[in-house]
Amino acid sequence: MMKFLTPFESISKSKKTMILLGWVALLLLFWFVGTSSVKHLFPSPQQVLQGFGDLYNEGLVVHIFNSLQLCFLSIFMAVVISMLFAYTWPIPLLKPVSEFVTKFRFLPFTGLSFYITLVVHEARNMQIWIMVIFLTTFLTTSLIAIIKDIPQEEFDHAKTLKCSRFEILWQVIILGRIDYVIDVIRQNLAITWMMLVTVESIVVASGGLGFLIKNSDKFMNHGRIIALQIIILLIGLTLDWAINFLRKAVFRYSKI
Repeated sequence: MMKFLTPFESISKSKKTMILLGWVALLLLFWFVGTSSVKHLFPSPQQVLQGFGDLYNEGLVVHIFNSLQLCFLSIFMAVVISMLFAYTWPIPLLKPVSEFVTKFRFLPFTGLSFYITLVVHEARNMQIWIMVIFLTTFLTTSLIAIIKDIPQEEFDHAKTLKCSRFEILWQVIILGRIDYVIDVIRQNLAITWMMLVTVESIVVASGGLGFLIKNSDKFMNHGRIIALQIIILLIGLTLDWAINFLRKAVFRYSKI
């Protein structure tokens, strides 16, 4: 038992699984006991299960598909735009533009959505561009940080190989750091998935999980809200695992 309480102690995978299952069992026990009385703030397991059934009958699968479509389209557009800003950052003439884009991450989300609604009127496009602008600021900041962390020795090595400045940009920064870019996308995907529900609850015309949460909150259906939170969490964890698995499978040296 003392081994489990010792900092930095190495334990086997079976023991790690046992600890995880123990915490899950403790959480479930606390949930059942905490909701067994007549008055309780948290919905009971029965209410959550009923919420799953109600959500499925209201087209849960379609709304999940809409949210995933918005998520993937937004992250794809944001990655392309962010790469453009980040990879032109070493060019002196364009460096201030890239630096300026990173400062937009301090802007409030509400103010950003207000100005986008003045320009874009279609609900789906409105959601997409809110997410793209929001994500581009953070992705550009992360990508520039990756470039700054490249050791000078790698640039010197490319120079000794008689590479031109643009060849150094291509070989050292772009090709040499693709696995880092995928990891940044994985990290920002969590932000995307989290903000997705907020965006969908602001612009509810296109449906999605945010629409379901907004609708459930309107009628104070706490069982459905917790059911949706569980669904959102599981989908987010699955996406994170999938991208991390892809990175390690394609770029095996990144495991080192």
